[in-house]
Amino acid sequence: MQDLFTVNNLWMMIATSMVFLMHLGFASLEAGLTRSKNTINILFKNTIIPAIGLLTYAFVGFNLMYPGAEYAGSIFGFAGFGLTLPEGWDTSNYNEGYTFFTDFIFQAMFAATAATIVSGAVAERVKLGPFIFFSILYVGICYPIVGMWKWGGGFLHTLETPFYDFAGSTIVHSVGGWGALIGAALLGPRIGKYTSRGMTAIPGHSIPLATLGVFLLWFGWFGFNGGSVLSADPGLVSKVFVTTSMAAAAGAIGALIVSYAMFKTYDITMVLNGILAGLVGITAGADQMGVNSSIIIGLIGGGLIVLAVVFFDKIKVDDPVGAISVHLVGGIWGTLAVGIFGDLASVSQFFSQLIGVAAVGVFCVIFAGMLFFVMKKTVGIRVDEAEETEGLDINEHRMRAYPDFATKD
Repeated sequence: MQDLFTVNNLWMMIATSMVFLMHLGFASLEAGLTRSKNTINILFKNTIIPAIGLLTYAFVGFNLMYPGAEYAGSIFGFAGFGLTLPEGWDTSNYNEGYTFFTDFIFQAMFAATAATIVSGAVAERVKLGPFIFFSILYVGICYPIVGMWKWGGGFLHTLETPFYDFAGSTIVHSVGGWGALIGAALLGPRIGKYTSRGMTAIPGHSIPLATLGVFLLWFGWFGFNGGSVLSADPGLVSKVFVTTSMAAAAGAIGALIVSYAMFKTYDITMVLNGILAGLVGITAGADQMGVNSSIIIGLIGGGLIVLAVVFFDKIKVDDPVGAISVHLVGGIWGTLAVGIFGDLASVSQFFSQLIGVAAVGVFCVIFAGMLFFVMKKTVGIRVDEAEETEGLDINEHRMRAYPDFATKD
């Protein structure tokens, strides 16, 4: 029995390390898809966010998300500040799959992802200070409250047909996606993105860096989804690895087909985001789907992302990396797919999924909207035109990412 507990806990710690590596993937992807004059700013945000996430989640977030039966409510619960070791925290008496500290650190790695998603959508024009303040509150308060609604025993978990979100298509990805949508909309588009002549593409400075980022994310997703089994169960972990990979691969193909049909070109950025769309889409039901269902979910998800990117450009919501399309649209699709495909598919399950999507959406829009709106009217959330034109690196950080190379942007 002790050996099984050790194996389970070891796998959870390995999965935690893989999720941690995803932050490097996000940093590389976001930096690659934006201009070189903003690279340090992008890397700074993606470095400080995990630090903020770990500290705020330890101080308040973990006990908001998992308050325990004594403190949990339908909508809100809180077990107090800081991390207090329960009796038997390092034995199977705490959980047969992991220790208290393993539980915390695995969940903390998830927490920071929500603000990282927002970072990509507001890139190249957001003030650093207000963004950091937003990240502290969004990761420390908004994300764990929503997480408690399902994973901490809240009202979504106690519906007649319980809402289901295996690893966070809604609870992680669409939480970030809603914040990204509100942030990008209130900031407004980058200078020169939308003109009287129409939409102007602003290409990123390093597609190789973006591609590296996507493959790091794909690798990390094995820990993201595989770790969410919460044990080293050989059948279930291996199944989740396969469904995760099939959806990612199909997402690439779905994005390729739709983007080529629309633009008559092989767009690598659409394929990269298609992979991520497949991964986000399968995250809600990776343990419930068969291979064929995973492929369908990924294929549709990849195609949807291309349409979503075009849609947000049409309504002039400027998202430099496609974060809203991938994490919000992909997250909603993956969550609803649990009611359409796989072992849980049913009409009642679909409506429970719809309730979860709507509840999380309303709360996150209100939370992010209030934060961004108050900051916009007080300290301001956007750099001035001169700073944006010259680049955030030299103005916010007094340095350049590529000082030995002259750049046009």
